[in-house]
Amino acid sequence: MDLQLQGKAVLVMAASKGLGRAVATEFSREGARVMIASRSSERLEQTAAEIRSLTGGEVEVCAADVSKKEDLVLLFERLKERFGGLDVLVTNAGGPPVGKFDDLSDEQWEQAFHSNLLSVVRTIRGALPLLRANGGGRILNIASTSVKQPIEGLLLSNTFRAGILGLAKSLATELAPDNILINTIAPGRIATDRVRELDEQRAGAIGSTLEAVREGHEKNIPLGRYGTPEEFARMVVFMGSGANSYVTGSAVLVDGGMVRAL
Repeated sequence: MDLQLQGKAVLVMAASKGLGRAVATEFSREGARVMIASRSSERLEQTAAEIRSLTGGEVEVCAADVSKKEDLVLLFERLKERFGGLDVLVTNAGGPPVGKFDDLSDEQWEQAFHSNLLSVVRTIRGALPLLRANGGGRILNIASTSVKQPIEGLLLSNTFRAGILGLAKSLATELAPDNILINTIAPGRIATDRVRELDEQRAGAIGSTLEAVREGHEKNIPLGRYGTPEEFARMVVFMGSGANSYVTGSAVLVDGGMVRAL
């Protein structure tokens, strides 16, 4: 299948590691020109070099804190300077802290709002003029299976990831006349550092081991295992490609069948 990504300009947020890195790598494999962004310049440069080595593709970098409006303004200026336009935007941000309602302060709520929801709003806002100038494009929002089924202990994530889905559902109608398709991609138990950290915290809270916690989760996944970042990334790349020409406003779960909600 021709994904029609050769030479396309792609921006992937929070891409120095984890799911963002995997997504950037797969877009580069398909011949896209990729810009990766995250807070750490040093880590970005290292990641870009490693992706170039793997794919032989063009990979640019720009350090940006997604919670800071001024950083995002500079990011899109650099993107336009380097690529001249944009075809695909992948929004992404690190998960907020674990916590139940009584444990979370106003400051933590505000930080999670800025990092995990308002950052998506601002990134899409910055991308739209470039996508429209190109005659259309794709927006993929990386969220979580919590958009369909809340995850215990992740109240902040449950709240703001759901907001991302509501945003995308609404924008699907508004952006369709511009030939811009927007979808939410929801990872389940994917083997990343973030998921390992959550499993370790869970193990400590219940006095168990990391292995036991993981085995407990795997029992609730029909495929019987955690997914790999590469498996997740391939779905994002397909949804962001020209091969996807008729899916917009959807939430696609990449979770091995874990979520049972209709």
